[in-house]
Amino acid sequence: MTLPDIGYLELFYVLLPVALVGIIFYRWSIGLSDLVIATVRMVVQLIAIGFVLVYLFTSENWLLGLAVMSFMLLVSGWIAMRPLKYKNSQHFMQLATALLFGCGSVLALIIVAVLHLEPWYQPRYVIPLAGMLLANTMNSLSLAGERLDSELLISQTQELARNKAFNTAMIPQINSLLAVGLVALPGMMTGQILSGVSPLLAVRYQIVIMAAILCSAAFSVAIYLSLRLKARLITHQD
Repeated sequence: MTLPDIGYLELFYVLLPVALVGIIFYRWSIGLSDLVIATVRMVVQLIAIGFVLVYLFTSENWLLGLAVMSFMLLVSGWIAMRPLKYKNSQHFMQLATALLFGCGSVLALIIVAVLHLEPWYQPRYVIPLAGMLLANTMNSLSLAGERLDSELLISQTQELARNKAFNTAMIPQINSLLAVGLVALPGMMTGQILSGVSPLLAVRYQIVIMAAILCSAAFSVAIYLSLRLKARLITHQD
C-alpha cells in the first residue's frame, strides 16, 4: 500500500485553519507573534530536516548522526527553559543533563535490547526515536520547572515542592497511557498502519514508544528536580 501524495496545494489547505487560530488570538488580545513565528518555523524546519534526513539515511557516518542528536538535545534543553522563570547557563545545563541521561538511557535500551540494531547506529531508527523522546520529555521538564518555582514559594519543604512538581509533569504522560487505544491512535502507529504495516505489529511498536516516553520523562524530570534542588541548597549555604 502506498501513501497518498500530499502536494503543495494540499499543504495550503491544511494550513488555512491556522489563520482562524490567528483570528482567535487577535480577538482575544493575545500576541500573534509567537503563533506566526512558531508556524513559520515549523514549516521551514520540517522541510529542512526532510532534506537532511534524506542524506543521513544513506550515510554510514555515525559521528554525523551523533552530532545531529547532540544538536537536538541542546535545542530541546533551550526550548524546555523558554517558559521558565530562571534563564541562565546553569539552568540550561541542568535541563540538558537531565535530557541526556533520562532519554539517553531509554534510547540505549531500545537500540540494544528491543530492536537489536546491527550496526547499533541506523539513522532511520535512531534519529526519529531520539526525537520522539526528546520532544515529549522537554515538555515534561517545562511543566516540572514551572510548578517547582511556584511550589517553592508556598510549600513547607523542598521535598513537598519536588513531589508536586514531579506529579504535575507526569500528568500528560499518564493521561496519554490512559487514552491510547480508546481516545487516540498515536502518530507513529497511525503512520505505520497507513503505510501497510500489520496493526498488530504497529501496536507492539507503539507500546515500546509509549513506555519509552513515560520512562524518559520520569527519569529526566527526577534528575532535573534533584539537580535544581541541590543547586538551590548549595546557593543558600553560600
